[in-house]
Amino acid sequence: MAETVEFKSNGGTASGYLVKPPTGSGPGVLVIQEWWGLDASLKQTTDQIAAAGFVALAPDLYHGELAGHTEMDKAGKLMQSLPPDRAARDMSGAVDYLANHKAVTSKGIGVVGFCMGGMLSFLIAANRGDKVKALVPFYGFPQGAMEPDWSKLHAKVRGHMAEHDGFFKPEAARALEVKLRSMGKDVLLTVHPGTGHAFMGPHNALGTLNKELAARIWPEVFKFLKDTLH
Repeated sequence: MAETVEFKSNGGTASGYLVKPPTGSGPGVLVIQEWWGLDASLKQTTDQIAAAGFVALAPDLYHGELAGHTEMDKAGKLMQSLPPDRAARDMSGAVDYLANHKAVTSKGIGVVGFCMGGMLSFLIAANRGDKVKALVPFYGFPQGAMEPDWSKLHAKVRGHMAEHDGFFKPEAARALEVKLRSMGKDVLLTVHPGTGHAFMGPHNALGTLNKELAARIWPEVFKFLKDTLH
């Protein structure tokens, strides 16, 4: 059952799209949006995660703003104008909301993010190492000055990256994997051959959707989350 919920965000409030599984309870998973915003496509993905047995929450990081899938310029502007501190507060508030929700059965929280949300998912996992125990980033990851204090990252990470990606280069993903592993982190970033950015996106805005690969990856993601979140 889907609903719009409000939660505390460091003195203010934020909202999100919450979906419970058919059983009514399950592990908690945060779903972080692409640069389009909390649109129908992300809600569809959140529904899919919930249907697999999770209490899924997608926070609305743009606070109601959206870009259509043909509006690349607008999406870029929305992403660039997103206040990093507000996004951090909203995601942290969403983590606490899930962790304290009566339908959530896990002590740890999982995070799944796409594109911009993939990058942000790393940040919330590092900032909230006390709660985030499983991380599944798609395509995106922080680079250079955007990198957080990795010492606070305690989640297991199973990421999925594109081979042909002008936004997030596979070489940089492999370098980050090596770096985090050298710090003792449990990280695996898989670069999928022949794929383009947003290969999991049901919107297919970039013409890169790979339905067969997505059908193989999702069961792996669900198993990883269930095995990791207790």
